[in-house]
Amino acid sequence: MAQITAKLNYLHIAPRKVRLVASALKGLTVNEAEAQLLFRPQRSSQPLLKLLRSAVANAKNINKLDPGALVVENIQVNQGPMMKRFLPRAMGRATPIQKKMSHVVLVLGERKGIHARFVINAAKKIKESPKKKEKQTKPKIDVPQNQDQKLAKRPGFFKRFFSRKSI
Repeated sequence: MAQITAKLNYLHIAPRKVRLVASALKGLTVNEAEAQLLFRPQRSSQPLLKLLRSAVANAKNINKLDPGALVVENIQVNQGPMMKRFLPRAMGRATPIQKKMSHVVLVLGERKGIHARFVINAAKKIKESPKKKEKQTKPKIDVPQNQDQKLAKRPGFFKRFFSRKSI
């Protein structure tokens, strides 16, 4: 049984926040884990999705493994270095700010007899030829303006209307 390891170092998200998403991936097949990450609203789901896809590509191209038989065996989130900053406060004081980073280690394993419950169809980007890159303008729609819009377009209207009176 082959194992593929992929690492993501110096992710600028706190490890506690990354672990929330990473803990949901343990034991899932690659397709299910990818589906989980695609629909998660958390910010850490995008880098983890990129890491998962990289690990699958390595398994497929380098180790010649079947991507349908891969399972997330282990995902480990460790704390990376911390950037220490200070926020100025009242009366000359300063409050420390710790900008935390994460190191993520993803281990994929191969299991026989797993069949995919669904398939994810990712939209592929199609490059246009340089001849078709003409400037596309939106059609302009003429809307009749009412009296308020005409007043607002006159120069100096807001300056006169919202000016403060000096004493």
